[in-house]
Amino acid sequence: QVQLVESGGGLVQPGGSLRLSCAASGFTFSSAAMRWYRQAPGKERELVADITSAGGSANYADSVKGRFTISRDNAKNTVFLQMNSLKPEDTAVYYCYGRVTTPWIRAYWGQGTQVTVSS
Repeated sequence: QVQLVESGGGLVQPGGSLRLSCAASGFTFSSAAMRWYRQAPGKERELVADITSAGGSANYADSVKGRFTISRDNAKNTVFLQMNSLKPEDTAVYYCYGRVTTPWIRAYWGQGTQVTVSS
């Protein structure tokens, strides 16, 4: 059974930091490209960051570039999102996403974790 379980969300003041984790099971994590998405109330889900299967390359949305860092530990089947200098506009539900392309394309979603940035 495939599972992506996010953790680490919560309430933080503007300028603060949070580290999200996503623990994967049920598929070959080291072969999966991983992403973090977020969805704020009344808005469409948006891609925040992605990382290749070996962790050698990452990309970020312009809105989080320089503040967020995606990383992964393939030995622990976990992907992380370090979020610094948080702003109220970062408030959203954050979702972990995994995509495997061999032997066929499969994609998986986590259940999401709430991040609220407020004073």
